[in-house]
Amino acid sequence: IAFGSCNKHNVENLLWDDVLNEKPDVWIWGGDIVYADTDNMTKLKKIYDAQNAVKGYQELKATVPVIGTWDDHDYGLNDGGIEFKAKKESQQVFLDFMGVAEESPRRQQEGVYAVHDYSLEEGTVKILVLDTRYFRTALTKDTATRKRFQPNAYGEGTILGAIQWKWLEDQLKNSTADFNVIVSSIQVFSNEHGYETWGNFPHEVDKLERLLVDSNAKGVLLLSGDRHISEFSKKEVNGLSYPVIDFTSSGLTHS
Repeated sequence: IAFGSCNKHNVENLLWDDVLNEKPDVWIWGGDIVYADTDNMTKLKKIYDAQNAVKGYQELKATVPVIGTWDDHDYGLNDGGIEFKAKKESQQVFLDFMGVAEESPRRQQEGVYAVHDYSLEEGTVKILVLDTRYFRTALTKDTATRKRFQPNAYGEGTILGAIQWKWLEDQLKNSTADFNVIVSSIQVFSNEHGYETWGNFPHEVDKLERLLVDSNAKGVLLLSGDRHISEFSKKEVNGLSYPVIDFTSSGLTHS
């Protein structure tokens, strides 16, 4: 697996050759594929077209499958969530960029979450790509410190929304894969920085941890982006026989 996030379409990405040299079986976008921040779909499409015209990315697409999710800047609104009025239109432009067929059920659902299953000689892998934008409710501004956000009151708000939570539960509880990779555009465990993170919804973190235990899904690994840094966060989850790792890979063109 190769993955990354935070890619400015108008800044040269020097990493595509390195990605290709690793000969990955799949490339996963972790969000902020482009920096658009717009509700103008014509502008958004042109920016995606500019990314599609990048030679190194064209070579990657011709070599391996490309899957992934969006974050706020390709979604269309900085730190945006459920309140973004152009989210339905933006979803269709995103799916166009990702090459999703017009007849795909993903064209009819709300949100860009998806599942991808892979089988190798070494075993099977299920990749669950989350949408942490479409359903995410309001954040709480931090007025006491210089941080941007503070955690919501426990139980207040959601990241995934009820429909996506039900989908994730069904996927994990019915998974027979040797490894289950969950892709979140924002960090799951790292929460001290005051930016966007699952930690701003502490009850959602607890809900995810309970699901990992109750589902008995094997080999869960978290991949995340957004922060313009690379980071490993490890957490011992009560009831799991192994630590859960949240691997952040962010800043393909900038840090």
